Amino acid sequence: MRARLDLSEKLAALKAQVQALLKRNEVARPKEAGTGWTKSYWRWLRGLASSEAVLLYGARVALGSLLRQIEAVEEEIGLLDEQVEVVAAKEKNAQRVEALKGLKGVGLLTAMVFLVEMGDLGRFGNRRQVGSYLGLVPTSDETGESGERKGHITHQGPGRLRKALCQCVWSRVRTDAGERAVYERIAARNPKHKKVAVVAAMRRLGVKMWHLGLEAPKETMAVG
Repeated sequence: MRARLDLSEKLAALKAQVQALLKRNEVARPKEAGTGWTKSYWRWLRGLASSEAVLLYGARVALGSLLRQIEAVEEEIGLLDEQVEVVAAKEKNAQRVEALKGLKGVGLLTAMVFLVEMGDLGRFGNRRQVGSYLGLVPTSDETGESGERKGHITHQGPGRLRKALCQCVWSRVRTDAGERAVYERIAARNPKHKKVAVVAAMRRLGVKMWHLGLEAPKETMAVG
């Protein structure tokens, strides 16, 4: 699971390098290339890497190298995704995975990341313990004069899981009217710090996933 997540970060970094190369050479993306990494966009990029009309030799070589690296990483991601599916389908994981996937925005990969990084769900006694383990509770700043003030989140616990929860939250905000309403209500309290609403949504989602995992059959245990 961690190898799979590492590849996602490598892929994102490589794609960012491509965008930086294009910007550095003042090459704008044509409308016909569409948005995102579509087939038409790939065709356009390959054309840039092989044509002398737009980029100089060094830039073409660099772009070609980046494109080959992206293809190699995407192929490896596909292979690891197959292995994730195999592990998720095992008897000890299958029912919990399906339960977690019932939540909007939660896919197979996020469900497995949650089970792997959380470990034994029964070791958490309440939602506060879950939030604390996820590193999604605010720190406390205690002084003799002002009392206790809430600071930034602790960032303790599995960073990989926080990233997965954050991605899920944005998907839920876009597609779920109820989730979007809660997010907007919290964000409206402090428009300059909308991250507070995101963190709150991440914490709620983590707690929901914990409850669902506990409700699944006991013989369905998280992978080690």
